[in-house]
Amino acid sequence: MIMKPDLAGEVAQNLHEYFRAIYKVVTEADIEEFEANYRGSDSEKNDLIDLYEKFKGNMNRCLSDIKVFEIFCTFSFTGFTPKLDSHCFKDIIDDAIAAGTLKTTKAYEKWAKKISKTEPPTDPLRKREKAKKKSGNLLAIIYQCRSERKEHFDSMFSSLVNKYGAGMQSSEPSEEEFEAAGKKLES
Repeated sequence: MIMKPDLAGEVAQNLHEYFRAIYKVVTEADIEEFEANYRGSDSEKNDLIDLYEKFKGNMNRCLSDIKVFEIFCTFSFTGFTPKLDSHCFKDIIDDAIAAGTLKTTKAYEKWAKKISKTEPPTDPLRKREKAKKKSGNLLAIIYQCRSERKEHFDSMFSSLVNKYGAGMQSSEPSEEEFEAAGKKLES
């Protein structure tokens, strides 16, 4: 019989000390500093262009794949928010298309048209600070992000049902089928 090590007591303490020696504790200030350095950088532009190519211009998929921004949204509320960042991302992609680095796609044109109809934020950083002050409660922030993800999932699921389930009959029985099933159960 193989003995498994017990991850309690001294073993757990040793592991904790080992990882603390290698990795420092990440603070909210560290996240904010990273975000400040990343926003508008060449790295952000290159990452966005890579995602655009990966998802063939489907910006909704690109934006949902930006994991670091989801983490920011959950923990510090300073991260990616479609209302504040979509215009900036659109400008980056438009510049790359104009430079010939990227080719436009129908999916991108549809998304860009939708974004163009919304008013761009005048000062995204100021709005982030206000939002951060308003929502000092981490639990409230987590619930807000969950509800936004749920809305996104529901929207995606509805579009899949519309696209692939259009010819399928309803999962609810008709009145006649319901009555027939009831009679079967009674007999």
